[in-house]
Order: sequence, then structure tokens, then C-alpha cells
Amino acid sequence: MSSVRFTVTKTDGNADPDANDDVHTIPKIQIVDSDGKSTTKYTRLVDGSSGNFGSVHRDGGDKSDGMAILESGLHERNLALYEDEMEHRPKVSSLISSLANYKTLPEHTEEPDEKRKTAVKKAPKMGTLMGVYLPCLQNILGVILFIRLAWQVGNGGGLECFFIVLVSCLTTMLTAISMSAIATNGVVPAGGAYFMISRALGPEFGGAVGVLFYLGTTFASSMYILGAIEILLIYIAPQMSLFGDISSASGGASTALLNNMRVYGTIILAILSLLVFVGVKYVNKCALLFLGCVIVTIICIYVGFFTPIVSCKNFCCGVILWYCSLNGNIALQRDISTESDCSWYILDENDTRILSPLGASLCTSYANGSECQSIESDYDLRWEKAIPGLTSDAFRVNFWNLYREAGEVLPGEEGKPDQIVADITTTFTILLAIFFPSVTGIMAGSNRSGDLKDASYSIPRGTIGAILTTSFIYLSSVLFFAGTVAGPVLRDKYGQAIGGGLIAAEVCFPTVWVVLIGAFLSTVGAGLQSLTGAPRLLQAISKDNIIPFLSPFGRGSATGEPTWALLLTALISEIGILIASLDLVAPIITMFFLMCYAFVNLACALQTLLKTPNWRPRFRFYHWVLSFFGLSLCIALMFISSWYYALVAIGVAAFIYKYIEYQGAEKEWGDGLRGLSLTAARYSLLKLEEGPPHTKNWRPQILVLCKLNSDLVPKHRRLLTFASQLKAGKGLTLVGSVLEGDFRTKYGESQAAQQIGYGEAQAAREELKKMMEEEKMKGFSQVLVTPDATQGLAACVQMCGLGGLKHNTVVMGWPYGWRHNTDVRSWKVFLDTVRVVSASHNALLVVKNCQMFPANNEKLDVGCIDVWWIVHDGGMLMLLPFLLRQHKVWKNCRMRVFTVAQLEDNSVQIKKDLTTFLYHLRIEAEIEVVELHDCDISAYTYERTLRMEQRNEMLKQMKLSKKESRMEAQAIFDHHHSTTGTEYSSPTRKRSSEKSVSFDLNTRESPFDIAVVPEEDEEELAEGKEGEEDQDAVDTPLVKLDDTPTSETPPSPKSNGANGSAGSATSPNKKKSNEFTNMHLQPQLGNVRRMHTAVRLNEKIVQKSHDAHLVILNLPGPPKHAYAEENYMEYLEVLTEGLDRVLMVRGGGREVITIYS
Repeated sequence: MSSVRFTVTKTDGNADPDANDDVHTIPKIQIVDSDGKSTTKYTRLVDGSSGNFGSVHRDGGDKSDGMAILESGLHERNLALYEDEMEHRPKVSSLISSLANYKTLPEHTEEPDEKRKTAVKKAPKMGTLMGVYLPCLQNILGVILFIRLAWQVGNGGGLECFFIVLVSCLTTMLTAISMSAIATNGVVPAGGAYFMISRALGPEFGGAVGVLFYLGTTFASSMYILGAIEILLIYIAPQMSLFGDISSASGGASTALLNNMRVYGTIILAILSLLVFVGVKYVNKCALLFLGCVIVTIICIYVGFFTPIVSCKNFCCGVILWYCSLNGNIALQRDISTESDCSWYILDENDTRILSPLGASLCTSYANGSECQSIESDYDLRWEKAIPGLTSDAFRVNFWNLYREAGEVLPGEEGKPDQIVADITTTFTILLAIFFPSVTGIMAGSNRSGDLKDASYSIPRGTIGAILTTSFIYLSSVLFFAGTVAGPVLRDKYGQAIGGGLIAAEVCFPTVWVVLIGAFLSTVGAGLQSLTGAPRLLQAISKDNIIPFLSPFGRGSATGEPTWALLLTALISEIGILIASLDLVAPIITMFFLMCYAFVNLACALQTLLKTPNWRPRFRFYHWVLSFFGLSLCIALMFISSWYYALVAIGVAAFIYKYIEYQGAEKEWGDGLRGLSLTAARYSLLKLEEGPPHTKNWRPQILVLCKLNSDLVPKHRRLLTFASQLKAGKGLTLVGSVLEGDFRTKYGESQAAQQIGYGEAQAAREELKKMMEEEKMKGFSQVLVTPDATQGLAACVQMCGLGGLKHNTVVMGWPYGWRHNTDVRSWKVFLDTVRVVSASHNALLVVKNCQMFPANNEKLDVGCIDVWWIVHDGGMLMLLPFLLRQHKVWKNCRMRVFTVAQLEDNSVQIKKDLTTFLYHLRIEAEIEVVELHDCDISAYTYERTLRMEQRNEMLKQMKLSKKESRMEAQAIFDHHHSTTGTEYSSPTRKRSSEKSVSFDLNTRESPFDIAVVPEEDEEELAEGKEGEEDQDAVDTPLVKLDDTPTSETPPSPKSNGANGSAGSATSPNKKKSNEFTNMHLQPQLGNVRRMHTAVRLNEKIVQKSHDAHLVILNLPGPPKHAYAEENYMEYLEVLTEGLDRVLMVRGGGREVITIYS
């Protein structure tokens, strides 16, 4: 025999026409002679489509040569046992990279691949600080802080204003906690809050709330722009007015001011829209400048709270800031540049004491122009400190509220000329409605979820951090304003008592311009952030196509910018600018945001209470009580702020909801309401019939196939125990069993005869129900009576359940003792059931050694649940450990995931990708990649395969059909009358000799248990069975390796003893003799390869998981042909040998776990 060497190379995908058909890499094997002259290529040797190792084997070669060929041919094929699965269930090592690096934002441009890759690399991806924390900080610290907070403190008092801020911040904090739980429950693509709500509550709720949230964000941009114009025209440059003097005698907003705000607001809106149109990258650059101004401004304000305040606008530059006070509680609109402007009398040119203009005005107002001296003592005019500081008693005076109607200077007192009166009616609810928009920027980060590196990591940390920071700023500012500024000055909205100054600016150190410029830029920046987030939110809604008339706004520019959505956003924002009043726009924004926040809390509470398998947020600091409290606060604040605005907002949401529902709401996102449908009756069943559940709604609906003993008691009770420990899946549980017999006898007739009692089927069902109650299983039991057990189990798998409450997972036990039972039914029923479950696209859980599984009253010590993830079949292997760990029995177990890498795989990259994938799945597990590079087939594997084949062959020969029994009886009769004198060997003696062969082969190295048939059972075995089983029991002789077909080709009919010549009575005996003579020859190639996989994997599993509490691994697919069934059972025995608790899993062909929220 010439020497042959083997080399393994990777097959070029272009050279192999079928390279794209398989997910895994197809190897190419070159057989090169020692002289290197000739080369033969074999591809796809696994399925035998090209090349055959049998042709390489030479006649007369010994076993070592054959093994060398097998070892070389299997150099890169350690997973032959799963090769039939690879077409539809790819290897984890080849699939995990695409799963881990799945892009949540698919490209919508038509660029070539190379350009697209370049575009993706250049796309800005931001972290927690730049992407969430700072945008939220900038949006929250907006216009209200600088131009309305001090005014609110003056009207509501320190106590009530502190409570308003506290409730508002508490509402946003609870909403942020709920949002963090949802955001960490999967990947959050573009859309932010809208995506989270729509995927949690369904397209109807998501669309309605998404539109309201979009409108709130759009009107928020109007509010910020109006605030910026107010700062510009009133405090920075009043001379820029286009419509004359903007001041008002009563201290309110004049018509000229409103018209100026409309014009300048439109101009600024156009500039900001153009900047947003250029791209988010440039917005971020501008945002840094604006945010820097905000931070510097706030720092200067805080320094000013603790330093003496001076102002050059005062009558004496460099001293304390004053205001003209009437009786200490009314601020007068005066020119603070001259000291004499706040007194009853002044001196004329002749130094004569005369009535001042202010005195004359007061005399006219209070004394009707006569006897002014009589009222001088009643109306005290004097200069008061506008900012007395923290050491004064200002906090005591400003602690209580002072609400006024419009036009009042004090409660119940109409204002007089020169007095600063209330321009609008102030109440607790109005102040709340005006203030709440100042804390509504908490979703600025979530709106940019598509631009974040890791949204589920950044959103919780950045948002909660920003809320804590801004809550401290707002709460402390309320206390500092109440403790440092005089009450009448606080109630002066536009600062006319101090010469038109801004209170927050006057407090600032070292100069008012720090606050004025900083406040202006910060409000412009906040408006820019709103104009950046709102179009992307509208684009996400439009792309989902749940509101058809919004579909055009889903399109964007070549760079992906939402151009059309930006145009619509600018138009809607212009409506808010035309209103021209910040105090009127703010309550509208409050309604929109409160409704959105309410549904965020509702979504989190609903998911938490349902406890669906897909609800696995990494954020742990949430609870359904907190979410319901947040929901209640949002609803209460809506009606407290403005009950009619609240009704309008709810009406708009209801209209959009019904519109989406009317349009069909064809989107299916796995909403929580479909989870609630599982607990309802007729309506829910009909609703669940509309289509298959989304992956996020998928839950194991379990059908337990339970075997009963002669007492009609479940033979393996721990099978029910294991199923009850999966109750965290919140699915349906069915327990089914089959009784063989006549239905009329076992159920119908006995049921009719009440005096006899229930029939066997009903008794069995009651026993199942009783045991389910003992195991605390909530479900249903079903007992089926059929003449054949296999057909009965198939009927259970097909028919159990109703509508949407139909099982999708089947749990069954391993057929113990199948080796020792010569009856083919001992494993045939099991395999037929496996095939039925696979054909019905249900998941299958095979529990082995179920008697060793823990009871419900046990609690396992700290240990591991090991998952051996070899092929991907929908993620069932990832979901099961998570569900088990929710039960108290398995709670202390940690999860370990093992996957297999071969020669061509990058183990380091596989581990990295698997870590990323599990991170996105929100599953905590230790990860290890097991390398199977050494593919040499050991002598043990080779010998074990040979013994398996010999055992199967011998059992077939020992189980004679009735036809063969009659043939041998005729042979004995003919032999007795023969005159040849030849001694006849009886069947009993022959079978005894066959058994001796079996004992000789069962050496100590082989762990196989060879079936030994007692003499009293020989006659029963010789009878066999009628029908199709007679054909299955026919002898199948072993073929030599060079003539052996591959695993996909059944043995030739010519080799079957049943198809031989029936005319000769002695032909079966001669065939059996020849078969035992050839039993020591080569085993089949396919069997060796599969046994090699089982042995190698078992070695690794035992090595890594010998101390695990549970081992979960992929169940290989059942064989396609009947002749390989016994071998398949042997492979599974070898695969799981030496393990205490084993769960073999075969998915149903659909994804059961997802990375999305």
C-alpha cells in the first residue's frame, strides 16, 4: 500500500458552488501521494456528496490502515453527530459573530458596500457623558431656572415652591428608573422613549404617546426660543425692539414685546433649524459651548448667594442693590438711578420742599389729590435692600405663599399706578404647570439612542445622574432665592423694581453679564437640543408605518438626517412662537410630557408584574410599586396643572390610538398587552389567534409527556417537578399521558356505569391532577386512550391546547433500560415522538436521570448550570437556565456557557462575540470556548463503534419473525426425515452459541451492556411481531468498509436476509453464520465519525462539567432512516455518559429570545 499524506485547506467560497448554502465553513481535503505528483481533492466529505473514503481503503489492509484513513479524513470534523443539523441550525462558533455584531440601525442609503463601511466608521457614536448626561443637563437647566424660578418662589413661597420642585423632580426620577429598566432590557435603536413604549405596550399606545411626546418636544423648542428672546429684548438689548418701547406700566408683557418675540423667534428658529440640518455632529460641537455657558452661569449664581451684591445701576455704584418699597411689601416701578425718586417730597431749585412726582401719584391714588399729609404716615416710602442676603430674615418672610389675581398688587388689593402688579393669576396649579417643563429634558439622551455606543449602558447612568444633579440645583436654588432676595422683588417678573434687571443675574458674581449671556446661550442650546431630538423621534414613528400619512417623514437625506421631519418640526415650533407667551406654552408642554412619562411607568409596571421570560433588565433598582407611584403622580399632576388641558391631551391620544387600531396596527412588536391576553378568556383567545406571538412574548407553554405505571401513577414524578420549576416562564402547563387499549372499555363504558366508578382514563387523569397540585403546578391534565402508544403521543403533541393557549415545548423523559430490552418499542416510541415534536416545530426537552433532579422542597448549594451551546436553534439553551434560576431550588446556581471551536475558528474572537451577545441578552454567565483541535480517532472509539454495530446486528438476528420461525421448523422436520445423517443444530442451541459470541465481545474496556435473552423468553422472541415490525426485525448483514455506503444511504436490499431466497430452508442459517463470521471487520465510516463526536464531546463535558448541578446541551436531530435508530440511541448514551443531571434540548425552529426591549 503506497503511503498517503493528508492536508487540510479551507475551501474557497467562490470555487465551491455550494459555499453559500451552509453557514459553517466547508473544508477541502487534499490527498497527496508521497512523491507529490498527484493530488485529489475531496470536498463535503461529511455528507458524501463528493468523494468517498471507502474508495481509498485497499482490500487486504489491516485495521490500523483503515483507522489512519478515518483519522485523517476527520481532521477538521469533530461535530459529525450534529452534521444533519448544520443546514438549518448553524454552529455557534460561526454564528455568534453575526449575532454579537448585529447592527441595530440598518443603513437606508443606497451607497456601495465600501462607501457604506466608511460611512459607518465615521458615524458619531457617543458615550454616557457626551451622549446622555450633558444633553440631559443642558435640556433640564433651561429657561425656567433663569427667568421664572425666582418669580415662582416669590408667589408660591419657599415651602410650596420647594414642594413643587420636589414633586416634579420625584416624578422624573421615578420615570427615569422605569425608563432605565426598559432601556436595559435589550437594545434600544433610534426612537428613544417612543421605541420603548411602543415595544412594551403595542403600536396603538406607542403611536399615540409617541406623537404626543413628539409634540411636547417640538413645543419645548418654542418655549426655549421664546425664553431666549425675552432675555435678549428685556435684559440685554431693549433697543433692538422693532415695535417701539417694550416696557409696560403695569409690569406685564406689552404688545410690542409680543410682536418682537414673534419676529425674532422666527429668525432664531430658522437659524437653529439650519444648524440641525447640517448634522448632529455640528450640533454636538455647538452644544459643548452652550453647556459650558450653563455650567459657568450656575457656578457664578451660587457664588453670588454667599457674597454681598453690588450693582452699578444703583444710585451709588458699588453698594447694596436697592428697590423702592411701599410699606415694605409693595415694589414700585421707579428709576433707581436717583435717591430722591423714592420719597414723598423733593427740593426744588429754591430748596423749597415740594411733593415729589411719586408722592403726587400716591396722593392722587389714595387721597384723591387732597390732604396728602394725612396719609404720609400710613404709606411708608423708603429704599429697601433688594438682596439682603442669607443673614437676613428674608427666608421667614418668603416662606409662605402670596397668590394674587391678575392686576392685584396684594391678595385682594387692586394695583395703583407705579405699583408692580401680577400680570397673570397665580395659584399652586399654575406654578406647577409653568415649572414642570423645566425638568422635562430627561429623555434628551434616550432620543439619541441611535447615536450611542451602548444605549442600554449609557441611558440609565447618564439620565439618573443628570436628574440628581439638576434636582439638587433646583431645590437648593429655591431655598437660596427665598433666603436672599426680598419678597416684592421676587414677585417682580421682569425686574422693573430694580431698573429692569434679571433677579438671577443680579444675584450673580462677579457681574450680571455672566448670567445674561450664559442664560441666553443656554436657552438657545436647549432649543437646539429639542430641534435635534424631535425630528428623529418623528422619523422613527414614520418608519414604523403605523400612521400612514406620516410615512413621507420617515425619509431622510443621503447622510440619514431626517430632513422632512425637521421641516415639519420647524413648522409646528413656529406655532408655539406665534403664541409668543412662555407662560401659555409651558402648560401645553407639561401635558404632553406627563402623558409620555405616565406610559413609561405603566410599561415598566406591566412588564414587571407579568414577569415574562423576555423581561430581564440589567438595571436592578426598579420595582412595580415605584412605577405605579410614578404613574399616579403623572396623572395627578396632569389634572392638577390644568384639567381641561389634560382632557384635551387624553382626547388627542385616544384619537390617535383608535386611528392606528382602525388602520390595522399590522406591526407586531411583542407588546405587554398580548401578555395580558393570556390571562383573559374568549376575547384573549380570539386575539391570540391573529398571529404567532412575537419573540418577546414567547414563553414556554409546556406539554409534559408522562408515562404511567400499572397503578396509573406517573412513573417519573420528578419530570413534573422539573416542569414546575420552569414556572417563571409564565406559560401554560399541560400534562399528557397515553393508555393503550379500547377507549370504549377504558373510559366510555365505565363512565356511563356510575356504580362501577370512573374508568381507567378518568382515574389516571385524577391522579395526574392530584400530583400536579402536590407539585404546585398550575395547568391541565389530559389522558388519551389509543390502541397504539406512538399514535397516542403523536395525537397529544398535535391536538393539546386551544388557540393561542397551545403548547410550544414538549418535555419527556429518557427511555431507561432500552439497551436491556430486546423489544424495539422500548426506544422506537421515544424516537417516533422526537420526530413528531420536530415535525410540529415544537421545542423538545429530554430529561435524563430525572430521578436525580431536585424536589421543590430542596435548595441546591452554590453551583453551576452548564450550557453546552453547540448549534444555534433559537436560543432555547440560553432561556432555560434563566428560567430555572428564578426558582428557589436553582437560585444559588450560576450559569456557565461552553461553546465548541474547531481548527478554523478564532477562539478569542468567539469568546468576545459570545460575551457581547449575552450582554445584549441581559444574561449573566461565565463563558468558555472549548477547542476540539485534536481529531484523532482513538482505538476506544473505533472499538466501541464496532461493538455497537455487532450488538445491533445480533439483536436483529435473535428476534426472528414468524415467517422465519416457520421456515426453521420446516427445516427441522425435513432434517429429521433426511437420510444424510447430518446433525441438525436447533434454533435454541444456535442462539445459545450466538449469546456466547456476545459475551466474548463484551470485554472490560467496553461499557456496553449486551442483551442476554433468558431461555424462557426465546420462544416469545422467536414469534416476533406482525405487520411492519416484521420488516424492521429482519436481519441486516454487516457490509465491509469498502462496500459500505455513507450514512445517508441505506443498506442495499440485496443484503437483507428477508429478501433472500425463501425457497431454501437452510439459507437463513447460512446467512447468519456468514454474518457472525464478518462481525470483526471494519465499522461503517459514518458511525465512526458520529461516535467520535460523541466520545470527544463527552470527554470535554465530563472534564469541565463533572461537578455541575445540571448540564444542558443540544439534542442532535433524529436519524432520517430506521436502520440508524439504535445507533442514534447509543450516540446519546455515549454523549451523556458520566453526568448526573442532563437536559437535552432541541429548539422548535424559531427564535425564543431577543436582544431587543
